[in-house]
Amino acid sequence: MSIINTASYNPIIEIRDNLIFANNGNIIACYRGELPEIYSLSEKDFEDLHSIWFQALKSLPVGSVIHKQDVYLKKGFSSEYLPNNTFLGKATHDHFKGREYIEHRCYLFLTLAGNKTFNNPKYVNPFRKISKGIYQELNQNVHSFIGSVNDSISYINNSRKVQFLPLKESEILNFSQTFFNGFNLNFDTDMLLEKSKITIGNNHFDVLAINSESCFGENVQTSKINERFTSDDFVFHQGYIDGLGLSLNENHIVNQILYLDDKQKWRKLLEKKIEELKKSSNFGTQNKVILKKIEHIVDQINNDDSARIIRGHLNIVYWDREAQQLESIGSQIKSEFKELDITPYYPRGEERKNYILNSHPCFSSNFSNEDLYVTDLKHALCLFINNTSYRTDRQGIIFNDREHNIPVLKDVWDEKKKRIKARNFAIFAPTGEGKSFLANNILRQYFEMGVRLVIIDLGGSYTKFASLYPEQYTVLRYESGKSLGINPFFITKGDDVTPERLEDLSVFLFELIGEGTKPKKEQSVALKKILHAYYKKNAEGHSLDSFYTYIESQRENLLTQLHIHSDYFNIEGFLHILSEYVRDGLYSFLFETSEDQSYKIEDKRLIVFELDEVKDNKEILSVMLKLIKTAIQRTIWQNKEEKGIILFDEFAKQLKFDNVLESVEFYYQAIRKQEGAIGIILQSINQLPDNSTSASILENTQVIYSLNNEKGYKELKNRLSLSSHDLNQLKSIKNNLSGKRKYTEIFIKIGKESNIFRLEVPQEVFAAYLTDGADNEAIMAFYKESGCMEMAIKQFVQLKSKEL
Repeated sequence: MSIINTASYNPIIEIRDNLIFANNGNIIACYRGELPEIYSLSEKDFEDLHSIWFQALKSLPVGSVIHKQDVYLKKGFSSEYLPNNTFLGKATHDHFKGREYIEHRCYLFLTLAGNKTFNNPKYVNPFRKISKGIYQELNQNVHSFIGSVNDSISYINNSRKVQFLPLKESEILNFSQTFFNGFNLNFDTDMLLEKSKITIGNNHFDVLAINSESCFGENVQTSKINERFTSDDFVFHQGYIDGLGLSLNENHIVNQILYLDDKQKWRKLLEKKIEELKKSSNFGTQNKVILKKIEHIVDQINNDDSARIIRGHLNIVYWDREAQQLESIGSQIKSEFKELDITPYYPRGEERKNYILNSHPCFSSNFSNEDLYVTDLKHALCLFINNTSYRTDRQGIIFNDREHNIPVLKDVWDEKKKRIKARNFAIFAPTGEGKSFLANNILRQYFEMGVRLVIIDLGGSYTKFASLYPEQYTVLRYESGKSLGINPFFITKGDDVTPERLEDLSVFLFELIGEGTKPKKEQSVALKKILHAYYKKNAEGHSLDSFYTYIESQRENLLTQLHIHSDYFNIEGFLHILSEYVRDGLYSFLFETSEDQSYKIEDKRLIVFELDEVKDNKEILSVMLKLIKTAIQRTIWQNKEEKGIILFDEFAKQLKFDNVLESVEFYYQAIRKQEGAIGIILQSINQLPDNSTSASILENTQVIYSLNNEKGYKELKNRLSLSSHDLNQLKSIKNNLSGKRKYTEIFIKIGKESNIFRLEVPQEVFAAYLTDGADNEAIMAFYKESGCMEMAIKQFVQLKSKEL
């Protein structure tokens, strides 16, 4: 048995920036990789990434070693980045804390080997001469290598598909210490290297490898079909060896090591090998297979000027606290290799120790010819893992990943507009698939982040969630024959009559009289002149009725006094249309109040307009939306730096009327000047008329949510110009509404990025979002008793836990 204490035998002499100067003379450039999220890549994406890797690495100098290392660690979710200061936030934080998942770290090490000939013996003890050390100076050869590495990394990063960032000295030291410490936490330990086993602290290690051409089957590919999500009508792809990455739910490291050799040298060696095999008197089946593969490699070299011969080694180091568990993990890895028509090699004794030690980047140049397969660089790059865990943003809305259901934050606001230029969003899903539940989840989190919300609701889906914040919300409910108490003309003092106020009022009036969304400039100027004169003439009692009376009383001389040509303003037509909204007009009740009630919502951060009673009346609904808009402009958008969201729920019911769609388009135009977003909820995108107004709305909607739709997603793809992989992602949506972990899957597209996420919530959050059914009635009964929604939800959850 041998014991290695790396504190006494440290392989690193010095670190400069991201360069390791190793004891064996190697110089290693160290990088951390940021890869695309798992499930986010299409078949073409995998091909593109393969091409990027090839172009980036093919020009590295002869004698370079490429070592891509993917580390997968079992972890317990810490919940540290989840909010924990509200009732529902704390419930979410506690629900996910400790959940097991796999953390992925991707590294790239590019080595200039001290031994450039790579003529290594079968076993190289990397610690043999480590106490003396070999120091390679920064000579011209080293500077040239560093220049080539920088060019390669720049090429990869410029692709924008993947990013590799230089490791800091502290990160390099931590990586090396963690590797030799066997990924044990909270204590330092020694490596115990025995022929029968390798133990580091509490962890037992083993390894499987691809170390010969004979390990491979007929061919390799950049990607393969993902059987888990593929169905009869669509194909979902994954990387060729992704089954050995995140899908292997165990502690393990995938090491892909490539030696860049001299092409001409290998052509001669391979041709000589072919002659030897052909002349062999013991020409058996195995020799025929090897001959065929070598002939194929030589053909590639001869026919492809860009071919780059490499020697490669792939191994998977895996470990567990229980020694007997290693056999089970090994079986899983072998099964995955069998799916790929690859036969792994199982090293024992000294060889096992050799493979594990030399998987450290300082020693990855130590493998002998017997440990390496020979192939073209393009072939070897098919074995690179090109995706990683779901990435969490620094801030955002909590969703769940598709692999372990752990929370990830997605920044769908995008403050710095890196992914989207317009943060408006749309939710698509048929009845019963959870549209309002999802909207509740998004809006509740926004609200708790300080965003002001206005919900225009025709279904009563948000009152319960709003009731959790009794001091901060108000519900304005339309009742037949009554006004909402919003007076667009109301001012508190003369200073309120600003150019912006007059502009907003003129737009409101043009909308009301149906002059279209863009009145002519001369009409707009004329109306603003009249409004300005009205406010100068009338010191108080401002209202639509008062404004109507002012124009009516001045109709003979008004235009002349204000120097307005009669072609620019039709007084008679204006009064005729407005007569429906004043005095005893049919819709005068909408404007009955002379005092503005908007001040009641000025200090509220969650405002719900419930218009259920008016959803079938084209005229009233249209006017209500215009009135709500003026209230929003005068309260919520007073501070242009304050974040705000306007949500139109049950939007399809509102879209039955043309003028409603035009009215909503005004919100989209106005939101551009604000720090805000607009959301719409639709059962189907077909409910949005196929016209220029709808096209404008969709063009300014860059965050898309779609839930399961059994009728398909063809129209969604066409109207939103989704990619074929977006469509495959949509088709792969599968909900799980039974069992311990219930979740709904959601397609989310933020700008050009898309993936499937899950929505799993704790019981308290689920209860807060319920909108109908017996459970909802039970919660509302508790609420009626106590007058406190938080207490009602706690009582309901307690009742449910007793039933289980």
